[in-house]
Amino acid sequence: MSARDDILGRIRRATGRAEGAAVPTPAYAATTLVPARGRGTPVELVARFVAMAEEASATVDRVAAPDDVPEAVAAYLAGENLPSVAAMAPSAALGALPWERTALTLRQGAAGVDDLVSITPAAAGIAETGSLMVRSGASSPYTLNFLPDTHVVVLEASDVVGAYEDAWAEMRPDGETGAALPRTVTLITGPSRSSDIERTVTIGVHGPRRLHIVLVGKADGETT
Repeated sequence: MSARDDILGRIRRATGRAEGAAVPTPAYAATTLVPARGRGTPVELVARFVAMAEEASATVDRVAAPDDVPEAVAAYLAGENLPSVAAMAPSAALGALPWERTALTLRQGAAGVDDLVSITPAAAGIAETGSLMVRSGASSPYTLNFLPDTHVVVLEASDVVGAYEDAWAEMRPDGETGAALPRTVTLITGPSRSSDIERTVTIGVHGPRRLHIVLVGKADGETT
């Protein structure tokens, strides 16, 4: 038995799990680890996600349907007096939206040092902390999340989950092996900030100064 096998065996025994058991389901996690703010109905979780994201200094705009996204993004950028030029993730879902309805100039691909605005999808929104889970890949270049001063994220309301465990369960559909995991998974909570320098909070030190979330659609059971 290797040292790794010994360590993992001890962990399994401590948690009461048999060797080869599947990753714990969200229901199991909810009874053991997840705080109350990570639980609730879909309607409650979406409302909590919005509240927690705004508490972390992100801004949130809700739209009824995907086709409403381009005009919502254009309105946000215009309202903040920001450039109408953006680097956008080469995602098929984003690319299919009616951007031609706007005056935005979009370039698909990774962000460069001169890009001031980026537009990306998110894999999940986490109600527990108002965080976004984003994944790297050909359709979501990693630099889009960090280089531009303004990061606009498009998130489906149906992709809002309660807790981190729920988000990882969605990210790992093949269970504990994690074979489908992307090379990089990042959790984003509000704009970049740091208090490393003289304990003064500074926005935009390690990433975007602004995080704007366009939340698309309704939660299951939501009527308004």
